Amino acid sequence: MNLTRQEAAERADVVTRVHSYDIRLDLTGSSRAFASTTTVVFDAVPGSSTFIDAVTDSVQRVRLNGRDLDPAEVSDGVRIQLPELAESNELTVEAQALYTNTGEGLHRFVDPVDDEVYLYTQFEVPDSRRMYAVFEQPDLKAEFTFTVTAPAAWTVISNQPVDSREEQGEQAVWRFRPTPRISSYITALVAGPYAKVSDSLTNAEGREIALDLYARRSLIEHLDAEDIFTLTKQGFAFYEEQFGVPYPFEKYDQLFVPEFNAGAMENAGCVTILEDYIFRSKPTEAMVERRAITVLHELAHMWFGDLVTMKWWNDLWLNESFAEFMSHLAAVSNTRFTHAWTTFGASEKTWAYRQDQLPSTHPIVAPINDLQDVQVNFDGITYAKGASVLRQLVAWVGQEEFMRALRSYFEKHSWSNATLADLLAELESTSGRELDSWSKVWLETAGVNTLTPSITAAEDGTLESVEVIQTAPNDYPTLRPHRMTAGFYDLRDGKLVRTHRVEFDVEGERTAIPGVAGRARPDLILLNDEDLAYAKVRLDERSFDTAVAHLRDFEESLPRAVVWGAAWDGTRDGQIPARQFVDLVLNNIDAETDSTSIMTQLRNLATTLKMYVRSDAQEATREKAAQRLWEIAQSAPAGSDRQLQFVQAFAAHATTEEQKDTVRALLEGQQRLEGLEIDRDLAWRLLIALAAAGRADEAEIDAAAAEDNTSTGAQKAAQAKAAIPTAEAKNRVWEQVVEHHDLPNVIQRSAIMGFNATTKRSLLRPFIPRYFAAIERVWQELSHEISQQIITGLFPQVVDRDVLEASEQFLSQLGEGRDSLRRQVIEGRDGIERALRVQAADVIG
Repeated sequence: MNLTRQEAAERADVVTRVHSYDIRLDLTGSSRAFASTTTVVFDAVPGSSTFIDAVTDSVQRVRLNGRDLDPAEVSDGVRIQLPELAESNELTVEAQALYTNTGEGLHRFVDPVDDEVYLYTQFEVPDSRRMYAVFEQPDLKAEFTFTVTAPAAWTVISNQPVDSREEQGEQAVWRFRPTPRISSYITALVAGPYAKVSDSLTNAEGREIALDLYARRSLIEHLDAEDIFTLTKQGFAFYEEQFGVPYPFEKYDQLFVPEFNAGAMENAGCVTILEDYIFRSKPTEAMVERRAITVLHELAHMWFGDLVTMKWWNDLWLNESFAEFMSHLAAVSNTRFTHAWTTFGASEKTWAYRQDQLPSTHPIVAPINDLQDVQVNFDGITYAKGASVLRQLVAWVGQEEFMRALRSYFEKHSWSNATLADLLAELESTSGRELDSWSKVWLETAGVNTLTPSITAAEDGTLESVEVIQTAPNDYPTLRPHRMTAGFYDLRDGKLVRTHRVEFDVEGERTAIPGVAGRARPDLILLNDEDLAYAKVRLDERSFDTAVAHLRDFEESLPRAVVWGAAWDGTRDGQIPARQFVDLVLNNIDAETDSTSIMTQLRNLATTLKMYVRSDAQEATREKAAQRLWEIAQSAPAGSDRQLQFVQAFAAHATTEEQKDTVRALLEGQQRLEGLEIDRDLAWRLLIALAAAGRADEAEIDAAAAEDNTSTGAQKAAQAKAAIPTAEAKNRVWEQVVEHHDLPNVIQRSAIMGFNATTKRSLLRPFIPRYFAAIERVWQELSHEISQQIITGLFPQVVDRDVLEASEQFLSQLGEGRDSLRRQVIEGRDGIERALRVQAADVIG
């Protein structure tokens, strides 16, 4: 199943051009497999040989240039060998391919509400080969024509509009127009009785673009189409203006599909999106904004990724980081989400800093030697750090210069493949900045720098100098240039107000902030005030005291997010006692206005309570936290986003019997908060919390699932049952997930979440040896997506040295060629090592 970069390069030397694929699929057979016939026309070096990728259940026919090849000889179920090629070639492969329930290839889902069947594809990175025979690498672009036989009652959607549809009794045949030249991983097929909502727009060149939204029939009533259409149109207007290139495809469909593994996928003109973004209950504002960013992210890919595509997966980071950066820029510039950079700092950067401090960290431009490297490196470096560094690059070269470079890049490379070097060349041309050295330190080295202020003040309190001290971890000692701002803040009428701003470049170990001598020392000096730099930030003692006392008093959300981030980094580094961070959150979270910041800090609070607070203080701290969360939930504005988030957090941390009684009373309606509706999804949250607390049994969970006979209900029920704090419940999850592998991808993920929802280490301790005895087999037998869920999700969440010793023993005996498995275990081990260090530093007074 693996493909090396060398193999891909060698094949690209042999296959000089792929002209077209004609793909015929019959989806009317069994529920297990479908018929797939592929005819591909391509040029090659005469007399050479190569292979085509085809993950099949069986191969009935292989016909190359008019001669039949024996499938038993040339096909191994993963590749088909192609000997003695001509200059011009035509290959036909007739095969049976398998549906999946893992979210990879052609995924098949049966809706429990009405037993209807829904299909969709997910091909990134290497899974178009699960549906048709293909040269599975991004630089072998071609035109694709799909012809699909399916039940006549279905809707069938692909990258291009339907060219013709012919009914044949209870079946119909859809033929789609050929695509432009695109890579195979962004081809798509979605089929089933999907419901549709339609709109359109007129683009920059006066062309009408159809905008259709699709969802399952049982969910379409909950789809707030108007909001999504508005965001889509705003994104179109922004990108067409900024990129200087009209939208490159004929239509733009967005399809909400079940059991999706990611947030969304940028299939050309046929974007698939996680169904969780259809809100059947009241969502948090953080979730609404995340959906907006996702919509804008995938739309940006239509240009960067689909129109111009990376040559090989070593530039995957650029593909994803660009879309992530541009989606936030578009949100700030042309939508109602004008505080999206606060969201970016609170969410994306928190993810990036965590990933970059793991022992498995890697340069943004990582060596991608094969497909396994791609899958493992689909991480917070690829997305979040890359996007953070792109933001720093834009600050470095200037935003207008950045956009002019993009326009030239698109003009030169449309419908072809490009590399990072191609983009940097355009940026150097428009900005006049030399970027080779910048690229080396930012893109080719790993690790995150720390920026600390060093302040010298006169006796009268005026500043003599403020220097930025830059440090780097011992393992990754690179010091980098940073374009950043420093903000000086003073307390005025109870508010922290910025009274001075300096924008400057940090270079080397020490950098003096210009123009500060003689100024009165402010109450708080905040490095990276506008969050342009990618670096951990420390506060001097006076500034830290001001921040702790007055975090709630910042007028703007972005500097507050920078301080939140600095406090969290300090906690994870053992410089701030964990219980001090708990107090910081509990004393200020009620005044936070940004929904994503609330969500992030509540998640950080949960991690701190479970992993970082000293073990002998955990129960008392958790009890105090739950009580405070309940108090601020009661005082939050009625019906507000804050009220909803605080109630959810209180329920998750309820510790005492009285607190658990309150959760029960909320669920059953005996305890009410004005404006708080206990809708279906909040009811599940409360029930899962009660199950984890030992206050709900399987019978109650089954009754709730019967009332909510949906895919979401099944996921929540699996999580609730797995959360029950008994050895029997944990053993059942283990058998289902690790031994039998009989759960669909999203049910498995939910069960794993429930498995870990306990503070009782005694329940998890017996699974330490079982985990290390099983994971190599899991890694070998299951697909990457499913095995990663298990290996990462079930790593023992027991903060003691037994886990470290078991990890070391496992790693010492692990053979060669298991790099992705090794990495996942190393990352899990590092989490326990860090927790032990932070617990040791949790000393108060």
